[in-house]
Amino acid sequence: MQHRTLGGNQLEVSAIGLGCMRMTRGHGPAPSKREMIAVLRGAVDRGITFFDTAQVYGPLLNEMLVGQALAPVRDQVTLATKFGFALFAHGRPFPGVDSRPRHIKKTVEGSLKRLGVETIDLLYQHRVDPQVPIEEVAGAVRELIQEGKVRHFGISEAGVNTIRRAHAVQPLTAVQSEYSLWWRSPEETLLPTLEELGIGFVPFSPLGKGFLVGRIKQDTTFPRGDNRKDYPRFKPEVRTANLAYVDLVKAYADQLGVTPAQLALAWILARKPWIVPIPGSTSLPRIEENLAAASLKLTQEDLDQINGLASLATVQGARYPEHREKRVGL
Repeated sequence: MQHRTLGGNQLEVSAIGLGCMRMTRGHGPAPSKREMIAVLRGAVDRGITFFDTAQVYGPLLNEMLVGQALAPVRDQVTLATKFGFALFAHGRPFPGVDSRPRHIKKTVEGSLKRLGVETIDLLYQHRVDPQVPIEEVAGAVRELIQEGKVRHFGISEAGVNTIRRAHAVQPLTAVQSEYSLWWRSPEETLLPTLEELGIGFVPFSPLGKGFLVGRIKQDTTFPRGDNRKDYPRFKPEVRTANLAYVDLVKAYADQLGVTPAQLALAWILARKPWIVPIPGSTSLPRIEENLAAASLKLTQEDLDQINGLASLATVQGARYPEHREKRVGL
């Protein structure tokens, strides 16, 4: 497995990581804990060193799963987790954001215990808290770094002004946001800002939450607990248009003799050398398929052709419901 470096302070990880959210929640009923421990350890055997979890996944259960599964190989992996939600009421609306420094430090202590580690490799603010100045958040993480409880600071789904302000207090190693062939908004201002500041980029949902790989059909229905049923891009009324775009991606992948997932991941990897996507999976065969993308070299002609697909079919629908969009890009 090839490796890449995130940020100016040199966090080296596998070129493709693993998003662990779906192992305990997100896209329907969670698989068994035993199965997911086997998948996590199998991912390490196949070269993945970068694993992404969060306090809110489960909630709390995902950190426990990741910590238990990777305990035997702790020295071989990089663990990233996230703070920033009031998981339980504590006098604040639930669910809601909470990045008060006191709350950050309290919940990080819990993350350390659940992950079974003395130091978290990469700690993200999960969503910006408009009630807490980002300078205070960055200052709290800086203190955690000074105490040896955290190595690197990250932020998820933040706007460029927030990123600049946070970075001025405690240098950011990585920013995490959605990015894929069907969600390219980060190219407008986020990627140029990260390149200027020397911050790595970790795209989640690089396969369009499964849409880009052809798993969603016109008649697909989502089970209870699958949050995609609430996403505008997955609604039946826009599916025909969005499937037309997926068909174009698949057709070009067929020309190259690869899968749509491999094409989509190779395209992301070709954008910048400091980008590390974290596709989520609960299957070792799917993980193996994704990892093969790191060896796929796209020519400039390929990239031009892939970029041109957007002019042939327009993706429709917002990526989040309105109430969730309000938490993004602050």
